[in-house]
Amino acid sequence: MFKRFSAFLLLSLICIAGVYSQSITRFALVDLPKVYTAFFRDSKAVREFEERSSKVQAEIDKLTREIQDMRSRHANAVLADNQTEALRLENLIYRRSEFLRDYYQTKTAELEDQRNRLMQSSSFLDQVYDEIRYIAESEGYTMVLNMKNNPGIVWYSPTIDITDKLISNLQTRNR
Repeated sequence: MFKRFSAFLLLSLICIAGVYSQSITRFALVDLPKVYTAFFRDSKAVREFEERSSKVQAEIDKLTREIQDMRSRHANAVLADNQTEALRLENLIYRRSEFLRDYYQTKTAELEDQRNRLMQSSSFLDQVYDEIRYIAESEGYTMVLNMKNNPGIVWYSPTIDITDKLISNLQTRNR
């Protein structure tokens, strides 16, 4: 009787262990903006986006230099005790700084929107998701997360980052 009970208990533990081992969830992470940049680096749309981004940055740099120059002239006017010039420059600096702040926010939002539209183009997403599905199924991952759109990820091991493998597979397929 004890032997049968022991055998039943051992068999039950083996079955339970088998059920739990099948329910282990494996995660992988992918950096979709990095995939996008690497995969579509030479496309016309990306070149246009990068050109627009460079123009915006050049304009921001120009406005920043102008404000710094005005601040320097303001300091000189204060030292020379020229109150009217100092007040005029102070108002000009304030208006220019407000313009720069608004310009920066507007252009950053526009560029982010354009980048998101490029990343969400159907042909790009179809290829990426097909390749992610292939990697996940072949390597036993049950979930793949986009690390850039997931603020809940606090830490991860680089061994679960499949970004480079995804880029390599996409580039191989397109050759």
